[in-house]
Amino acid sequence: MKKVIILSLLLTSCYTVERNCLDFKTGVFEFSTTISDSIVTSKFKRTNEFEIEMYNGIEDSSSISWVNNCEFLITKINPRTNQEKRPIRIKILRTYGDQYDFEYSGVNNPDKISRGTVRRLSN
Repeated sequence: MKKVIILSLLLTSCYTVERNCLDFKTGVFEFSTTISDSIVTSKFKRTNEFEIEMYNGIEDSSSISWVNNCEFLITKINPRTNQEKRPIRIKILRTYGDQYDFEYSGVNNPDKISRGTVRRLSN
């Protein structure tokens, strides 16, 4: 029994998730998700201070506030609803190649966490 526990600890302690978050701080990216059984894609350009998203031919801008190298808050610059006025927390969980996995939630609703994957299109 002790050998199994020790082996389990050794195997799990050797596994580390790659998080090169600074590689994804700026650039042009693409995000796809499923809404009502359809896959929808948005593209966005991120600078150190702003994120400009293009979705269904509509451009939308948000300000970015970096909490640390792997976590930031996005707040719409011109919100149309009260919901859009609230910041979204985004945390990069893992990076690999030209992609990263992340989780996001509303700052006012931190218990409802969703996940997604973003792919870099260019620097």
